[in-house]
Amino acid sequence: QVQLVESGGGLVQAGGSLRLSCAASGRTFSTSVMGWFRQAPGKEREFVASIRWADSNTYYANSMKGRFTISRDNAKNTLYLQMNSLKPDDTAVYYCAARTGGWHSVVGINYDYWGQGTQVTVSS
Repeated sequence: QVQLVESGGGLVQAGGSLRLSCAASGRTFSTSVMGWFRQAPGKEREFVASIRWADSNTYYANSMKGRFTISRDNAKNTLYLQMNSLKPDDTAVYYCAARTGGWHSVVGINYDYWGQGTQVTVSS
C-alpha cells in the first residue's frame, strides 16, 4: 500500500502562484509514476501532469505546459506541483496519484493510489 497526502492548496488571486505537495509513505519503492489530476465542480477529473520516479521524465497536459511544473524529491518521497499564472479556470480539487507499473498515463484508472485532494481556488 502507498499512502498519499496532499497539501499546499488555498485561495489565490488570478496571476498568483501556489506549490502543491504530496507526501508519499508506505511501499513507495513500488511506485513507477506519480501524477497530478484535478476536478472542478460539475466537471470530470482531468489529467494535469506526471513524472517518472526513477528518472524524473515528465509529461504534461497541453493546457498546463508552461504554467505548471511537476517535480519530485526522492529523499523526501514527496511530489510537487508548482503552479504559476493561475487563472480562475484552475479552480479545482487537486489530487496526486501513484501507479506501480507502466509509463505515463493521462487515464486516472491506471493509477493505483490516490490522495484525498487539496482545494485550489483562484479568484478573479
